[in-house]
Amino acid sequence: MADPGIPNPHGAPTRPTRLARAISPLAFGGAPIGNLYAGVDEDLARRAVERAWQHGIRHFDTAPYYGYGLSEARLGAALATMPRGSYTLSTKVGRLIQDAPGRDPLADGFDVAGKRAVFDYSRDGVRRAVDDSLRRLRTDRVEVLLLHDIGALTHGADHPRVLRQALDEALPALAELRAQGVCDAIGLGVNEEEVCLEVMPRFELDVIMLAGRYTLFEQAHSARVMAEATQRGIAIFAAAPYNSGLLGGDKPGDTYNYAPADEATRARAQRFYDACGALDVSVGAAALQFPHFHPAVATVVCGMRTPAEADAAAARRDTPIPAALWDRLRDEGLLGQYAVTP
Repeated sequence: MADPGIPNPHGAPTRPTRLARAISPLAFGGAPIGNLYAGVDEDLARRAVERAWQHGIRHFDTAPYYGYGLSEARLGAALATMPRGSYTLSTKVGRLIQDAPGRDPLADGFDVAGKRAVFDYSRDGVRRAVDDSLRRLRTDRVEVLLLHDIGALTHGADHPRVLRQALDEALPALAELRAQGVCDAIGLGVNEEEVCLEVMPRFELDVIMLAGRYTLFEQAHSARVMAEATQRGIAIFAAAPYNSGLLGGDKPGDTYNYAPADEATRARAQRFYDACGALDVSVGAAALQFPHFHPAVATVVCGMRTPAEADAAAARRDTPIPAALWDRLRDEGLLGQYAVTP
């Protein structure tokens, strides 16, 4: 099913990446159905996945970390009746899920009691994580496996050790799984540019999921990785297009990068709302569609919690946006030199 509002509709392999299959330009982000910040009942989670399917969304992204396995289990159950060859999956490695009786159910932002996630970037840890994920997802393979949350942003002073283990153990383990047909493509799933630049020249990647860095609101902190990905034929999965809610509603949101937005950030966000409002364009539609103009971007990953959120994402995907909007945003200094527009 074509996605008329986003360039490069599903099935049109125009980007020179190493992905074995075409990825739908809009992807279902599975963190919210893992009870991100608040509980979601089983039926609502299932219907969110089904509604996304009805709108032609055919790529589904998740991770063991999302609800300590809950997102994967719910996604697997919802997709169990769909023909396996009709959709693609991505999940992640780097954490193992353990029982943790009495632990604060919102310790990591997921409303799930009695579980915790522990980092494990060892070769055996990667293998165990994949086996657990495949069981929860009810499948024997996924299209994309991503190494999750390496980088100084997550690991601080421990980053050099984590990076070495990623290069020596985790990424080679993923390459072995790719060679064995357990996945088609491997890569990173991160929120920062620097670690991508550290890994790209040292290990061959197929995909990078980059959250919140190449968005309508900001492009400067992804310029080098986007250029390098284009040159190397690495597919970018552009996640968090609303910068964790800043541009997702009918006015600037209260959060940016999963933290409270400061006054200057909200003031700059308001300028996007003013510019879009002058041309009667939805800010959400502009934010969702913008990343896809970049030649490295294969899909935009948007978190969806409910059928209504799936409806909203599809409507934004399909909304025509006049070229005058991009010109206006440039003229007002809201798009930087690294922004790619029609």
